Amino acid sequence: MLLRPAEPADALAVARVHVRSWQAAYRTLLPDDFLDNLQPEDWATRYTFDDPYPRAFQTMLAIYDSAIVGFATTVASRDPDLPDYGELAALYVDPAHWNNGIGRALVTAARSQLLAQGFRDALLWLLTGNTRADRFYRADGWLPDGEIKDATIHGIQLNEQRYRSSFTR
Repeated sequence: MLLRPAEPADALAVARVHVRSWQAAYRTLLPDDFLDNLQPEDWATRYTFDDPYPRAFQTMLAIYDSAIVGFATTVASRDPDLPDYGELAALYVDPAHWNNGIGRALVTAARSQLLAQGFRDALLWLLTGNTRADRFYRADGWLPDGEIKDATIHGIQLNEQRYRSSFTR
């Protein structure tokens, strides 16, 4: 497996991983008709992989057998109450590659990226009820901090809970 920064030409391949991940991970948490109609081509336009600002979204890709099989995106915290934190904004692995250490490699790369930007603490938001991700993040040292928010994603109301982690290196 190779880890490398995302480039603009990677957008459609990243979107394919993103959509397949949502369709598998959120199958019981989001409406089936919504998940079944997700189109990678629609999502590919949302990514900005060439922003030179150091605290902008930074995406690291996992490449296996010449294919993008996962990604992690970091950014400076978008939560006003945690302005000195970094944020793990996204971490998705193609379901065909779950349980192969790719998620662990990506979360480690994300942590390194945040540390390089000067962050010693980070947050992430997790869809309430996503028990698989909850187990993954807890095993990596992330814990819920009690903050819950209502969110609207693509017109769907849902709840998310915030997790935090401190990096000691």
